[in-house]
Amino acid sequence: MTRVRWRAGVLLGAVLLTSGCFRHTYRVQKAPPIANVKSATLDELIHQIQGRFDAIKTMNASVDIVASTGGSKQGKVTVYTTFSGYILLRKPEDLRVLLLLPLLHTTALDMVTDGKTFKMRIPPQNRAITGTNQVATTPSKNPLENLRPAVFYDSLLIKGVQPGELVAITSDERMIQPDPKKKEMVSEPDYDVSLFTQKNGGVELATHRVIHIGRSTLLPYAQDIYDGEGRVVTRATYEGYQKFGDIDFPTRITIERPLDELKIAMTLTKVSPNQEMENDQFELTIPQGTQVRQLP
Repeated sequence: MTRVRWRAGVLLGAVLLTSGCFRHTYRVQKAPPIANVKSATLDELIHQIQGRFDAIKTMNASVDIVASTGGSKQGKVTVYTTFSGYILLRKPEDLRVLLLLPLLHTTALDMVTDGKTFKMRIPPQNRAITGTNQVATTPSKNPLENLRPAVFYDSLLIKGVQPGELVAITSDERMIQPDPKKKEMVSEPDYDVSLFTQKNGGVELATHRVIHIGRSTLLPYAQDIYDGEGRVVTRATYEGYQKFGDIDFPTRITIERPLDELKIAMTLTKVSPNQEMENDQFELTIPQGTQVRQLP
């Protein structure tokens, strides 16, 4: 009986494979491989990442920023008005983000940090927020209040391998649309450079970051940043690279915070690297009478 069933199964399989009545074929868009694929070793990629990070000592950028909150968890998405403004950066960790109200061009938000603590002033609401650069164990229900300056800093400048980190490389491919005006897609191979640390000196590794590098340019197109529980807390994508002096820098940077359901799309309209900056450019005074909230 077992042999009979086996033969019946073989016959059924042959019928399914040869008969057009039991299959369906449909068309999908072709994605030919991209031309001019480049190759690099892990050491070369690490050297390039570190070189781009080291090349920028300061940065003064004019930006347009669109923020949105919400998603599948909330069942809705709120898109905020586009703000123009400026981002000032000075190593090692000084950062200032200044956003202006549309039409009026007065200050909508002003945030500064020295890498450890930050101040944020919101003049239209006569409010200010101060706190550390680390989000508390119990984050705020307002995703905008969980946005610390380090998110901007770490997304703008991709760091190289840090002390104590281990590194590995894998390869994959992605589908891209080279010309936004056309629908044609192409397949681009990539390198994924992953950075880990050992947990408690044992065999378990904790992922810190994964840098995704397109092989048509050998430039990063995305970076995933993880928390201690192995969750992606920040995902930054990079597009529209241009040369500013000798430095390749993206003109469109999108920052996503999946756990907070927060998204910030930045368009850099002007980038001036390595200009002299003074200390007072990173000082923020909170006026008397301002309602100040202290975050942990």
